[in-house]
Amino acid sequence: MPIARSSSASCALTVCGEKVDLGKIRAPAYIYASREDHIVPWDAAYLNTQVLTGRKRFVLGASGHIAGVINPPAKKKRSHWTSKGNAALPATANEWFAQAQEHPGSWWPDWAGWLKPFAGKQVAAPKTLGNKHHRPIEPAPGRYVKVKA
Repeated sequence: MPIARSSSASCALTVCGEKVDLGKIRAPAYIYASREDHIVPWDAAYLNTQVLTGRKRFVLGASGHIAGVINPPAKKKRSHWTSKGNAALPATANEWFAQAQEHPGSWWPDWAGWLKPFAGKQVAAPKTLGNKHHRPIEPAPGRYVKVKA
């Protein structure tokens, strides 16, 4: 996607010919990056903190693109960094890292804690699939999973 500068301080993307000003997005954003990621360098991912304007949190995980993300908390592997206390998100990734605090283990509990204020009341999963208006079509995984593209 080409990135075009808008007249405002934030960047605008042009997607399918339509400009999207990321600075106007006020949705909360949990921005995660992996320190040794070769696909999305963490300092590039950090730049989102300077463009998005809603409530945001930046977390840096240890390891690379896959291992840093998928290791569940129960494995007790890796570590992650967060801002100390309620520190502001500085202009550069290196400034952020200089004040960040390392925590042992997965970043997933941090994410779950960050999400909690945005969640509604927890409800139990239904005991059966579907309802009187939406009947189950077939057992999982379903035909569409088996279709080859």
